[in-house]
Amino acid sequence: MDDCCCKKRILLVDDDEIHLSILSNILEVKYDILIAKSGKEAIEFFFKGQYPDLALLDILMPDMDGWETYKRIKAFSLLKDIPMLFVSAVDDAPTKSRAQELGALDFITKPCDPEDLLTRISRAIKS
Repeated sequence: MDDCCCKKRILLVDDDEIHLSILSNILEVKYDILIAKSGKEAIEFFFKGQYPDLALLDILMPDMDGWETYKRIKAFSLLKDIPMLFVSAVDDAPTKSRAQELGALDFITKPCDPEDLLTRISRAIKS
């Protein structure tokens, strides 16, 4: 079967409706999109058996931030190999360093350049 017939699935996790809309518009041409407006909603996708090929996590979210969401998802052995990237408006060295220490595959700064975003996601899914 040809790979172009089967779109990869990306989970977007962000509490910002505008950012979710922007990311969806950029990505839906090449990927199937799942949207979670909180870390808790993201985890519920996994419990329902909806496993994405990649997850993009915002860091600053109420209740459960991206750091905690990442840790909880990676704690499940079935989910530990799902590539996860952080997407955040926070663009400082300590934040990027923490993402790297946790094991995130990449860190993308908001607002995202569409071509750069697509390139990084394509690279992450192939790795």
